[in-house]
Amino acid sequence: MELPGLAFAVWMFVCFYAFVDGYPSGKVREACTSMIPCHGSSPQLSPEHTITVNGTEFKPGDNVEVHLSGPDFEGFFIQARDAEHLDSPAVGSFMLVDRRLSQLLTCGRTKNSAVSHTSKAKKKYIKVYWIAPGDAPKHVQFLATVVKKYKTFWVKIPGPIVSQPNAPSPTTPLHATSEAISTSHPVSYLSKPFNASGCGSTKFCIRNPSNCDPESASCFFLSFQQEKSSVFIEMSGPSEGYLAFALSHDQWMGGDDAYLCVNEDHRIHVSTAYLKGRSPPVLDSENALEDVSWRFVDGVLQCSFRRSIRLPAYKGRFNLDASYYIFLADGEASEGGLIYKHRRQPLITSGIYNVTGLPQDIGGSRSPRLIKAHGALMFVAWITTVGIGVIVARFFKPVWSHSFLLGKEMWFQVHRMLMLTTVMLTSISFVLPFIYRGGWSQQAGFHPYLGCTVMALTIFQALMAGFRPSRHAPRRQLFNWFHWSTGTTARILAVVTMFLGMDLPALDLPDPWDTYTMIGFVAWHVGIDVLLEIHSYCLVRKVEVIEDDRVQILQSLTSAEAEGRLFKQIVLTIYVCGNIVFLIAFLAAINQI
Repeated sequence: MELPGLAFAVWMFVCFYAFVDGYPSGKVREACTSMIPCHGSSPQLSPEHTITVNGTEFKPGDNVEVHLSGPDFEGFFIQARDAEHLDSPAVGSFMLVDRRLSQLLTCGRTKNSAVSHTSKAKKKYIKVYWIAPGDAPKHVQFLATVVKKYKTFWVKIPGPIVSQPNAPSPTTPLHATSEAISTSHPVSYLSKPFNASGCGSTKFCIRNPSNCDPESASCFFLSFQQEKSSVFIEMSGPSEGYLAFALSHDQWMGGDDAYLCVNEDHRIHVSTAYLKGRSPPVLDSENALEDVSWRFVDGVLQCSFRRSIRLPAYKGRFNLDASYYIFLADGEASEGGLIYKHRRQPLITSGIYNVTGLPQDIGGSRSPRLIKAHGALMFVAWITTVGIGVIVARFFKPVWSHSFLLGKEMWFQVHRMLMLTTVMLTSISFVLPFIYRGGWSQQAGFHPYLGCTVMALTIFQALMAGFRPSRHAPRRQLFNWFHWSTGTTARILAVVTMFLGMDLPALDLPDPWDTYTMIGFVAWHVGIDVLLEIHSYCLVRKVEVIEDDRVQILQSLTSAEAEGRLFKQIVLTIYVCGNIVFLIAFLAAINQI
């Protein structure tokens, strides 16, 4: 049976304007007219469930026993309607038998005129009573919508027809087939993977990693090719759950036009959606997509479809002849086709693009520039400048004690310069995530809390150093202890904070190499520290064993100092070069995301 125009219009209105992410609680009043759940897919054609009643006749005021049964199902929606006008409002009211499984709803002006589920718990059998109204039509038919799982459902399953005694035969035939309404165009299967031919010349392409081959198992690919008044779109990538792209006016999720390819039991459902803030996407039952095709082989999900450049009749669909930021995301999906939040940052283009304009072949970044700068500055500060500054203060006092720079001992000036650089880099880096997020992030775990602690210790250390007592002051020993303990605590927390930050979605560095790099740096620094400590100890022991001759001791001290100075300078040079290697590796990794 075709859906009449009025019901179709109401159904379209509901699906586009109602925030529907399934109805696990059974509050389905928005579907009173169409009885169609807005789950973003088409109803099944052959019903598996049946409706039965305990009689074929009724009089006004009678109670008619109604049963819905069949294989396990999660949701249902039952109404009684005029059998000769199935698009008319529900008639009569219902009475419940088991309130744990069913609840009454009011559709239109008729109280308790529909019955639905109370939860998505699986059930096989529902029993209710229908109370015939005083103005009941001559013939009444029971209809049911049944949801087996999110994207598997049947709409308006026809039940028995009950009539009033001596009612005349109906003037129109009573239909006894399911009103399965198609809400999408036919879907076909792709025979081969996509390819990059035409990228930058005849079609607009986005690839991640840059210039990757769409036929490879690690390439995320999105292309747009204009064909007269429509655009043909291809999307592929390694995903067992879903792939999605969105057109956005900014680089933030929310208020975006989205397109999803979702894997459900090795069948791909393609649908449109509207992104509202950081909430799950609101799927559209009518997605306005044509020539839909898909393929799922060896963990690579592919789908293609066509849509018109302009869709004025569909609210939420952007015109494709304007410029937007483009998002490309992937994630997991449940058995029923429900999608989960992407575990890593979506790929986002660096600027706005018109996909129907000049064809281009571009890449994108899964990490915003401000977050990249935050990570890079923190790495320079706490891996390079702090490490060198601490070693200079710890081991180079006797080596550079007689060398002066700007009126101060060289070791002290180098140490102070490196530590002030650390404070400056840390302060700049600290504010960047707040600028990007516009406030505090609730989704970054312990990283921001530890980061704030490190920032506080850094400021405290700098202020404390500014008020240090003179070398022979009584409080100098207390200052030295606080200065060392505060700095050491800040360094340890900074390394822990960086370990946590590397795996956050906003800065998802290549795993597990990011962890190995940090472990390598920690081992490198500890190794250099231990080496210099052992060298210092051996140097002291060498002087102590010399015979008790004043001239010989002085000669040996001079020789030992010269030997120690050369060794420490060589080790420092090696340490600085090693830090530069780690820094280059880290910056290269950041540049790749």
